[in-house]
Amino acid sequence: LQVNRYVALKLCDYEKPRTFSERESKFTVKFFTLQFFAHFSSLIYIAFILGRINGHPGKSVRLAGLWKLEECHLSGCMMDLFVQMVIIMGLKQTLSTVVEYLGPLRTLPQLRTAAHYSEHCHVFSLFDEFMNPVMQYGFTTIFVAAFPLAPLLALFSNLVEIRLDAIKMTWLQQRLVPRKAKDIGTWLQVLETIGVLAVIGNGLVIAFTSEFIPRVVYKYRYGPCRQGAHPAVDCLTGYVNHSLSVFYIKDFEDPLQKEGWETVTECRYRDYRNAQDYNLSEQFWFLLAIRLAFLILFEHVALCIKLIAAWFVPDVPRKVNNDVLSNKFGRVQKKMKYERQKLQR
Repeated sequence: LQVNRYVALKLCDYEKPRTFSERESKFTVKFFTLQFFAHFSSLIYIAFILGRINGHPGKSVRLAGLWKLEECHLSGCMMDLFVQMVIIMGLKQTLSTVVEYLGPLRTLPQLRTAAHYSEHCHVFSLFDEFMNPVMQYGFTTIFVAAFPLAPLLALFSNLVEIRLDAIKMTWLQQRLVPRKAKDIGTWLQVLETIGVLAVIGNGLVIAFTSEFIPRVVYKYRYGPCRQGAHPAVDCLTGYVNHSLSVFYIKDFEDPLQKEGWETVTECRYRDYRNAQDYNLSEQFWFLLAIRLAFLILFEHVALCIKLIAAWFVPDVPRKVNNDVLSNKFGRVQKKMKYERQKLQR
């Protein structure tokens, strides 16, 4: 966090923005970008990279020619992604809340010093308070397809954090310097960006990480129900065997000679490759086309729903907007009345 903040501030210094609002906006974008990659890199790796660049038996991709790359769980990468999301939304959120609360409590005796005031009440004091909910919103929405309970855990976490923030700001920290603001500024664009990324991310998770598309394709193209559903037949019968490719033991570069392996001639692994030359099979390319088509359709439908919802639910409620205009009209009337009385005198 401190490294990302320092880098973002240095980049802003190099750009030399002319106004404070411009500097604040640029700092927000840079700080969020650095924090986003720091927090989401592991999830992106598990969801879209893990187990996909490993090659195949007999021709595995190795780091520096020595270390074999990590594989997904036997049940698929969705399980690894699910476990990672549980750790982030459960353990990490709890630890972050505890550290955020205990930090000011530890420095409580120093709160009355001017140096501490200048250090902790600078103009970017609320950036952490904005950053934590924004990052939590990203975790809750971008990979919600892998962990549907994330919004519920986020709700419980926010209910607790609201009270802890109130205690922290009223008892454990000096009063922040008030400053007028029309809205939350650049954070609104950040939230909109996360909303778009959530649509893309969930579409990619459903299409490429989960087994949803392969199961549907097998059910209607390769399975026993391709000619029509039968009540007594499971349409996914044989799916596991269909999703595994064949590798012949004799094709190992250095075949292992172990006791009991004399009768083993082949093994199976998760991939869609030909048994003859181990190139990607026709089924792989057909699945890839279906996945891309689903991704495009899913994104367009979800974005249309998002735009319709945004049109029906304005950023500022109509009642609040009317109250603001009414107060402004009242102030103008009072000012005009005062000017009229002043002229009559």
